[in-house]
Amino acid sequence: MSAAVTQPSGPIRLFMSTEADTCRTLITPKLQAAGWESDPHSIAEQRSFTDGRIIVHGNKATRRKGKRADYILRYTRDFPIAVVEAKPKDEPAAAGMQQSKDYAEILKLKFAYATNGIEILEFDYITGLERTIPSFPMPAELWSRLRAHEKLADDATATRLLTPFNVTSGKIPHYYQEIAIHRAVQVILQGKRRVLLTMATGTGKTVVAFNICWQLWSSKWNRKGDPTRKPRILYLADRNFLVDDPKDKTFSAFGDAAGKSRAEKSLMVVNFIFPRISQSRG
Repeated sequence: MSAAVTQPSGPIRLFMSTEADTCRTLITPKLQAAGWESDPHSIAEQRSFTDGRIIVHGNKATRRKGKRADYILRYTRDFPIAVVEAKPKDEPAAAGMQQSKDYAEILKLKFAYATNGIEILEFDYITGLERTIPSFPMPAELWSRLRAHEKLADDATATRLLTPFNVTSGKIPHYYQEIAIHRAVQVILQGKRRVLLTMATGTGKTVVAFNICWQLWSSKWNRKGDPTRKPRILYLADRNFLVDDPKDKTFSAFGDAAGKSRAEKSLMVVNFIFPRISQSRG
């Protein structure tokens, strides 16, 4: 006589793997295995890099959701080099490639990856090729490929480009400010004599100018190639508080680092061009 089998009442629930599960159990371990958490390299997970577009409706304004990358891979703390878009392991990795490419283009990065934790896709903006790879490339590989493309064969020039930002003032550059700083410093290091950055009001021109000066000064760059000589920088300020206000710590880092008074400093000459013009016209 056969025993009766009791069927469970109600619907049978199937638990699917989520993107967070895939990131935790598959993707992050593979990034760690490739060396992306070995100092000075780092993984920035679930990192928002825009605040979101403001949309005005009549007298009301709303902000859309900002852009958020699953992973931003940083060769050093202040030098992002690749973006990774994650998908649940039950979805194809290719479903995340377009978003990864969109983010890479916004951040001006040369390497975009999409993965479901099992398959890894790479899009290389240097070659324009998309391919499936068995594992994430190591930091040294991406840096070598980028250096070759940007013609950074000289080790001293490449090292200076990786000079950390000065964030003691608490002003951490936004992604578009990072792009401006890196591009300006790179072409200066490569010998270009004239560089023009066009930035709108309120986009952080002082932060950008300060960090360009800081990278060149702290890396002991100068056009003559003499590492014992510090660069001489002329900074034109149109408002006194940018330099003289004790509450503004932006430029105090130079004084602290040099260990000299303002009158003794030779690394930076500050001319108050616009106040003088106003006084002369008044």
